[in-house]
Amino acid sequence: MPPSDTPPPAEPLDVGDRAPAFEATLVTPEGETRETNFAELLDKPVLLSFYTVDFSPDCIEEWCTFRDFDWFASGEEVNVVGVSKSGPRLHRRFIDRLDLGFPLYADTDLAVSEAFGVAYRTFGVFRRSRRSCFLVDEDGEIRYRWLGEHWLDPTRDTPPVGELHEAVQAELADDPETFGF
Repeated sequence: MPPSDTPPPAEPLDVGDRAPAFEATLVTPEGETRETNFAELLDKPVLLSFYTVDFSPDCIEEWCTFRDFDWFASGEEVNVVGVSKSGPRLHRRFIDRLDLGFPLYADTDLAVSEAFGVAYRTFGVFRRSRRSCFLVDEDGEIRYRWLGEHWLDPTRDTPPVGELHEAVQAELADDPETFGF
């Protein structure tokens, strides 16, 4: 991610805020790995899902739930993209192992997480991304936000799939897609 003139937010970004511009390494289900500007994905709404690292038990559960519900992969109306501290090689293995149908950003320095205000230190020591989801519309405005709230370790919360589905439906408004429900 290129350096920014503005410092990262002290608090997580909220509904109505503009999503920050960034570029990071994106690993696709098709095996492509390339630097990708977030704006390239905004041809339709984007659901960014921040998580800690690939292959942690809580993250496997989250991504398998997303995959199994197939509520976003079944339509072409929303881009779902994961963001974690894991690097491109581990992302490639994670996508292949779980048979995921969506790309993952490698946020190895947590610059993207910091820009969204979701980087933190677990137990005050290890830097990672707070479990969170942001639905960003085509204009770059955050339309929905979910933040993990666990008192000791926010990585232990799992995004509410039903609530995410409702947020996507509200954003699409006139699209009858069922997203697997």
